[in-house]
Order: sequence, then structure tokens, then C-alpha cells
Amino acid sequence: MEIKSITDERKPGRQVAVIGGSRAEGQELMHAEQVGILLARNGAILLSGGRGGVMEASCLGAYNAGGIVVGIVPGSEGNPYLTIIIKTRMDNARNIILAGSADVVIAIGGEYGTLSEIAYALLLGIPVFGISTWNIPGVIACDSPEEAVMRAMSDP
Repeated sequence: MEIKSITDERKPGRQVAVIGGSRAEGQELMHAEQVGILLARNGAILLSGGRGGVMEASCLGAYNAGGIVVGIVPGSEGNPYLTIIIKTRMDNARNIILAGSADVVIAIGGEYGTLSEIAYALLLGIPVFGISTWNIPGVIACDSPEEAVMRAMSDP
């Protein structure tokens, strides 16, 4: 059996975790869906907590744009837009797995679960770009989905 090398076309894209509230609405959902679309169009792999709200909206955007959507879910099921499901059965303890699996994080809105993911990412030295989210040191505020994705995709 011959082992072939991986071509550039098959190398995995940048892994971007999109985090935010499961009870989001309005502008946050629109921003999340747009972030998902833009990430997919830029070849990123979207990582998600796999539930509703911001998570589902970003997954929907990426899924509809033909992207790869990985759900790191608290139980054994996630939203219908996941192309890969990682069943942690760890509830909120999965937050560190999600943050630690990302090359970069985009936070949109969110509550304390989002704050914990932001904290884990910052502790691990993973850049966090935020749209209308926690205003804490280390989170780089962005004014739009386009800015957040541009910065996430260009961050070293």
C-alpha cells in the first residue's frame, strides 16, 4: 500500500470557534449567521458548542455556504447544521475543549457560558474577537461580522 502526501487542497482550514448565547435573538443571530457564511467562504472550519441561539445561527450560515461545521456538544445531539458531532457528554465542561480546539475565537453576545469560553481561550493564548460581547481585557472588539472574520483569518 502506497501512502500519499497530503496536498495543500486537503489540508484542514483554520479552526474558528464561534461562541455566544443559546438564547440570542435579533442582531446577534444575524451577526452569527453572517460570521458562519464568511468563515465557510474563507475555508475555515467552524467549531461550535452545537446548541441553539448564536451557535445554531453561525452553524446555519456555514452549513448553507458549504462549510465544515463541527459541534462539540454537551450530550449526544446538536443542532441540525453540524457536519461533524463530537459527543462529549460533559455539559459545560466541554467549554474548555471547544476553546482549546480553536486557532481563534469569535464571541457574539453571550452570557456566563460564553464568558467561561472566552476566559479559557485567553488563558490558552488563543485570540478572541468579539461582537457585542463581554468587554474584558484581551477581547478585541469588532464592529461587524466582516471585521471579526477578517481579523480572525489574518491573525497569525
